[in-house]
Amino acid sequence: MTRASPSTQQPSARRPTVVLLLWLALAFCLAVLFIQSSFTSPSAPRARTLESPDQPSAEASRLDLDSDQVRELSGFQSRVQQCVASRGLGLTADIVDHCKLVLKFPEGTNSTWYNAQFKFFEKLKYEYDVCETILLWEQYRNMTTVLTREYLDVRPDGWLDYAPKRIAQLGAKKCYNRTLCEELLSILLPARPPFHPRQFATCAVVGNSGDLLKTEFGQEIDAHDAVFRDNEAPVNKKYAKYVGLKRDFRLVVRGAARNMAPILKADEALIIKSLTHKEINAVIKELPNPVYLFQGIVLRRGAKGTGMKSVELALSMCDIVDIYGFTVDPGYTEWTRYFSAPRKGHNPLQGRAYYQLLECLGIIRIHSPMRAQRVEDWSDVPSRDEIRRAHAAAFRLKRRETGQADEPGPFSNCKVWGTVDPDYGPVSGTSDMSETRRNSNYSKWELLPLESLRSEAQEHHAQMGGVSLYKMDGNKLDDLVCVRHNRSSG
Repeated sequence: MTRASPSTQQPSARRPTVVLLLWLALAFCLAVLFIQSSFTSPSAPRARTLESPDQPSAEASRLDLDSDQVRELSGFQSRVQQCVASRGLGLTADIVDHCKLVLKFPEGTNSTWYNAQFKFFEKLKYEYDVCETILLWEQYRNMTTVLTREYLDVRPDGWLDYAPKRIAQLGAKKCYNRTLCEELLSILLPARPPFHPRQFATCAVVGNSGDLLKTEFGQEIDAHDAVFRDNEAPVNKKYAKYVGLKRDFRLVVRGAARNMAPILKADEALIIKSLTHKEINAVIKELPNPVYLFQGIVLRRGAKGTGMKSVELALSMCDIVDIYGFTVDPGYTEWTRYFSAPRKGHNPLQGRAYYQLLECLGIIRIHSPMRAQRVEDWSDVPSRDEIRRAHAAAFRLKRRETGQADEPGPFSNCKVWGTVDPDYGPVSGTSDMSETRRNSNYSKWELLPLESLRSEAQEHHAQMGGVSLYKMDGNKLDDLVCVRHNRSSG
């Protein structure tokens, strides 16, 4: 037998090794495929991955979209959508997600209102964040909207930086001379809030639209516990059947404030929307009426003007706010007043959309010519219970997004705290007031005992622990100035 040479033996000897390696490689590939499929299979648990602190994981995002808060808000959005379809007179609401929706005008709407500043015609659709809107407006129900001495004292640099913004012709951007600023503001600066949340059950905010002449809402307006009016709008027998005769509050721009003496009735409270100055102060010193400064909250929203501010003022005092005389019906071609010739005014389409949103959020109730013949049962507007649940869901969702504690409460958004004595400070007024003002009942609001308020206002005061809430700046939700009223020792 002859021995095989080494060269003929090597291939056969290496073949088992090669086959083994191929089998090992195939097994490794199958193992990798199995592991990958276990991570991507819908039925398998998701793998946890490390994410940056400000980037939520895919799992966290999925849980958010399945959360009770999102489900609650999605259901609320559907109620708002149904309300707009029922009450919007042609407006429709398209839901984007649990917070955002778009209000659209019907096809054929004529956008004739031209914005000369930005050079475009009014849009026919507007996007709103319902979560932010409901959080903001429900906040008003607990707030003070009149400027007070305690607010300026508690707010950081309130006298130095904020006070001069409320005084025209001061000649300085800061109150380096605080004595001068106090002299200019003291005639209309109460020590503490002169009005209280829940003070009135029903309130009517009456705008100046010419649409009022198409209805006879006068008696209905007068049946409210308090009535808010704007600027120089006349209230007399000529217009009584259209606008009523009752008047309790009048919100005016500073240009109208100087003309108020012959217009106001006794005890009608005057709220100046913007600024004060020496000329206005001279008028106030002769008036027997309560006169205050609106706190000056700047909110960038879809409806502008004194009417919008009157809604803000009323909501801080009233359980139910009905609005009349706001041009919110389709088909008009110009801005009108019930007592004067037509004039250019605010953007009507954008305003109409925003007021309709507020009605379907339960903030206001709209009364207008096209709604005058309807039986107003308000069953298509979300109930207070639905609104409270949506508010709580929006609050918790926002807190989760910002990493804050998620327990709602009236003081959750307090950015600044301060404490004053409940008997702190004088009522508004100056030593050089006229005898008419000095001897009038103008200070009754500032000296109103808590026991004389309706029970709902007293209960609210007790629930709040006597704390007053003020907006500090802009439309941020977490910038409240909160003032405790604790009796000082001794």
